[in-house]
Amino acid sequence: MKLKFSKMHGAGNDFVVIDAISQHVDLSAEQVRWIADRHFGVGCDQLLLVERPTRDDADFRYRIFNADGSEVEQCGNGARCFVRFVHDHGLTDQREIRVETASGLIFPRLEDDGRVTVNMGAPRFEPADIPFVADARALTYPLAVGDKLLDVSVLSMGNPHAVQIVDNVDAAPVTELGALIEHHPRFPKRVNAGFMQIMDRNHIRLRVYERGAGETLACGTGACAAVVAGITRGLLQQRVDVATRGGILTIEWAGEGTPVWLTGPTVNVFEAELTLE
Repeated sequence: MKLKFSKMHGAGNDFVVIDAISQHVDLSAEQVRWIADRHFGVGCDQLLLVERPTRDDADFRYRIFNADGSEVEQCGNGARCFVRFVHDHGLTDQREIRVETASGLIFPRLEDDGRVTVNMGAPRFEPADIPFVADARALTYPLAVGDKLLDVSVLSMGNPHAVQIVDNVDAAPVTELGALIEHHPRFPKRVNAGFMQIMDRNHIRLRVYERGAGETLACGTGACAAVVAGITRGLLQQRVDVATRGGILTIEWAGEGTPVWLTGPTVNVFEAELTLE
């Protein structure tokens, strides 16, 4: 089976994007893992499928597969690359589109400067909605990880996040601690682990250990979750620039019950064709 694809990235968070409208695509988890492998395949953090919608109020359906082959609900950097992809490939001429995801509709918009803004929807805080094992909702939660007791903010941006504040993001044990947090038994569907350093009320630095992918150079929903966590704790303003290892993302949030807005760059690296056994 031959598949045409694009290699794209949003602030270093890289994707293989496949048009499943113009060509037949039926991938197994094993094939996704092979494509994502950086030595034997193409290499990516996530694989994105562009499909026809299954509901009348959407223009496209957007499916996301992590490098380990698991399908997940949401990916903010991927959503930005998605809208750039459908424009570049002539699948739409609309600057704002309605995209169906496993966690609901999102509304990415192509800006005049080439960046993409995405309405990521309102964050959810109830433990059952994340999901997270807790007796009741709280501002932060103590989380026992190995011999450490962490203080984490837990919320959903369509996918689960646990955010902790660190003194120096460069020195944070992201790989070791992130893997333990991802698989913590209090997160039945695993979790994305965010490590946030607050520079001032409008700037943070962030590293994220993503569920099913490991640490990535940027995580869009992770940036949203970190800013939301900082705002709810009274530490950040409504508009925050998030410095990731791959670039700058801008997050805006007016408070509970309102959507989070994510803006950032997208890059089309190359287009090619792969052959699957």
